Amino acid sequence: MKTDARPSAVLFDLDGTLIDTAPDFIRCLNLLREQSGLPALPPETIRRSVSNGARAMVRIGFGLEPDDDDYLQHHTAFLDLYEQNIAVETRLFEGMPALLETLEARAIPWGIVTNKPARFATPLMEALGLAERCSALVCPDHVAERKPHPESLLLASRQIGADPAKAVYVGDHERDIQAGRNAGMRTIAVRYGYIEQPETIDLWQADQIADTVADLANLL
Repeated sequence: MKTDARPSAVLFDLDGTLIDTAPDFIRCLNLLREQSGLPALPPETIRRSVSNGARAMVRIGFGLEPDDDDYLQHHTAFLDLYEQNIAVETRLFEGMPALLETLEARAIPWGIVTNKPARFATPLMEALGLAERCSALVCPDHVAERKPHPESLLLASRQIGADPAKAVYVGDHERDIQAGRNAGMRTIAVRYGYIEQPETIDLWQADQIADTVADLANLL
């Protein structure tokens, strides 16, 4: 990492930015499809929409929207199955362990700001041994407004004691970049994340774009 422009904190989105949760989403959704007599979907079809959560999974897996009669049943079934299998194949992205260790060695606090409910985010962080290392974990449960509203990023900054103007927010969705900009933070979009098609990451107005975790480390 570069030694100049030391950030007051580095905040990460969770799914698709810090942690590769897609394998467990893919496995759970295809298991539910199998139980309904449907064939498995290609992993990439599911993977690119993981950042949009269970609603996207039900839409992709069963073609259902929240107003449809069977939506709630499938939504609940997916969440229950995912909760029971939350860290079977989920891992930090390749290169991320070294990045976190470098931040910690330089005494730069890092945290998580996610739209993933605490019901899933907290046990996931614990299962991966990250809960004690993370300086802040802010979920939708903790704020009145979700991203792209800046409330959650500003709350994380307060919990850490970091100046938002000197902090960095890293994400793989346009709402992450909007939230970071709204909070006055430097923003980095990661192309290695769960980018929906057609890809528009170059139009998100992030301060910087990282194609890989190695790129992200260099930018930080």
